[in-house]
Amino acid sequence: MAPVSYTMTMINAREKFIGPLIFPPIYAIESIILSEEGGYKMRLKDKVALITGGGSGIGAAVARRFAAEGALVAIGDVNLQGAEAIALEIRKNGGRALAIKVDVRVKVEVSGMIDEVVKEFGRLDILINNAGVTRDNLCARMSEEEWDFVLDVNLKGTFLCSQAAYRPMRKQKHGRIVNTASVVVRGNMGQINYSSSKAGVIGLTRTLALEYARSNITVNCIAPGFIETPMSAAMTEKTRELALERIPLSRMGTPEEVADLHLFLASDEANYITGQVIFLDGGASLGI
Repeated sequence: MAPVSYTMTMINAREKFIGPLIFPPIYAIESIILSEEGGYKMRLKDKVALITGGGSGIGAAVARRFAAEGALVAIGDVNLQGAEAIALEIRKNGGRALAIKVDVRVKVEVSGMIDEVVKEFGRLDILINNAGVTRDNLCARMSEEEWDFVLDVNLKGTFLCSQAAYRPMRKQKHGRIVNTASVVVRGNMGQINYSSSKAGVIGLTRTLALEYARSNITVNCIAPGFIETPMSAAMTEKTRELALERIPLSRMGTPEEVADLHLFLASDEANYITGQVIFLDGGASLGI
């Protein structure tokens, strides 16, 4: 019989099924899987996950959540200090984590990152392509450098990481890749470079899903809306007010809510899902 899934509060789960297990308080674990024997089963137990841009914001939330679910976590980030801080936090809470400095625009660095992960952990099961940047400007004023930088990090970086991850995943005949698009693929003034890069990520996701399926590798994409991150913190108060007016749920999302969706798509519960783009935006894309 297959494991049975239950969703309940951690307290109820512990009292009814598990006993006095202790979880790091920083992790909000609400969804658990119970084995036939009734014991706790982590959803990513011993899986090796690489998160790019994992030193802050959404990437950091994903790294924490995956570690809490038993994954061995590698954090790739151009900001090594940020990546090391999250890795240290995970290790202090009893997990295994590795920090790697990487510029996802550079093929040799990306290949080196994948090699380092496989050398450290022996395999690579999950790739979360989360690294991303913005350089906002109106099209008429945008420089070639602003255009190139955003496309190189957001789109080329996703391509290079997905290409390099294919080697170990193909050898294993199993893998999960989750890319990052954005609600602004539907258009947003002043972000022609960003929206174009994220639209490209959607096309890349669907094509890779077709190409990688024969190796039992699923490729999906999350398109977040307005999320409380260091990137959104740079918004002016007026821009924030206008953004909230467009969200039916009347609030911004949290990195932890995005991490929840990443967890599902990276888990065995999503075995038959590939080539999909899921908008996580509080309903902002409805009616557009």
